Amino acid sequence: MKSSINIKRYNKRILVTKPLTPPLVELIPYLVEIWESGFLTNGGLVHEQFEKELAKYLGIEHICLISSGTLALIIALKSLNLKGEVITTPFTHVSTAQAIYWNNLQPVFVDIDPSDLNIDPIEIERAITSETSAILPVHVFGNPCKVEEINKLAQKYNLKVIYDAAHCFGVEMKGDSICNFGDLSILSFHATKVFNSIEGGAIICHDLQTKKYIDALKNNGIDTTGQLTGYGLNAKMNEIQAAFGVVQLKHVDRAIINRKAASKKYRELLNDLKGVTLLNEKEFVKYNYSYFPIIINSIQFGSTVDEIVTYLKTNNVYSKRYFHPLINEFKEFTNCKRGLIPNAENIAGNIICLPLSHEISAGEIEYIVSLLFQMHRS
Repeated sequence: MKSSINIKRYNKRILVTKPLTPPLVELIPYLVEIWESGFLTNGGLVHEQFEKELAKYLGIEHICLISSGTLALIIALKSLNLKGEVITTPFTHVSTAQAIYWNNLQPVFVDIDPSDLNIDPIEIERAITSETSAILPVHVFGNPCKVEEINKLAQKYNLKVIYDAAHCFGVEMKGDSICNFGDLSILSFHATKVFNSIEGGAIICHDLQTKKYIDALKNNGIDTTGQLTGYGLNAKMNEIQAAFGVVQLKHVDRAIINRKAASKKYRELLNDLKGVTLLNEKEFVKYNYSYFPIIINSIQFGSTVDEIVTYLKTNNVYSKRYFHPLINEFKEFTNCKRGLIPNAENIAGNIICLPLSHEISAGEIEYIVSLLFQMHRS
């Protein structure tokens, strides 16, 4: 690709992501309704509406709205009454491991499969001991884990499976929601996600009894009869978050279409750039195009990841290194059990997420790729 774009043309910052925000004119009637009702939280009418519409949109049966994705994961783990060790990936946001710690459980880190960046089922089985109670895989960047293999392991060793599906809003595999796998799945509705409610999250479960228990846990352990059912937290989603989400649902499909087009544009332009590897897309997966990661071979490309990130930033392009450093490198987690993790170490040291949002233009993508080609030539 030859650069014909004047760098000065893009003097505004191109950020790694941009929140999807619904039109204010559509949100205001809900705010008026909330103000008039005087009902701001504790499972109001808008909260109930959001829950029902989300379940229908996602193709799931039972969903519990939570005030954040991290709290959703903490409560999901708590609801299963786990003890001992939970096997997970070091290549994820630190909140995944923190949720394990908050439940007085021990994270055990195992390596990833470089083909999809998700936890490797072979490494999971090697790490299973008599202390293992659960597996916490992460669908990294919205790429589904090898759910069939993980399910077989869970059945073989009688383990629970909780999927961190924070990146996976709307993702489907073979026509089924990715959230229908495992014992529980959690979503994040943080502002940086494809779909957001400013802050927020959800737990997806498979039966009404579990839903009622989780709904109690997020309400300080108090159930609908006012009885204390366990040690819960205040993790309820308020009415304003719910209203934002209800309106957002009307626009997320268009946002995903735009993200898909942007990802396709990146792939076309980066196809021949030596030293850059893209993740393969599987035909049986319906993606949400939440991120656009590239993996750099510094020798072939001619520059290190840090040099690339710095060069892009000097030209107003803000990329990001996910997930660097790995969780096990933070001092708070250095004492955790882990096997050899060469794939995770290599990926974390060489991956960059390029800017991707529902509003990024073809010209901006051409500009970003042009910078990469210019740096590659230098």
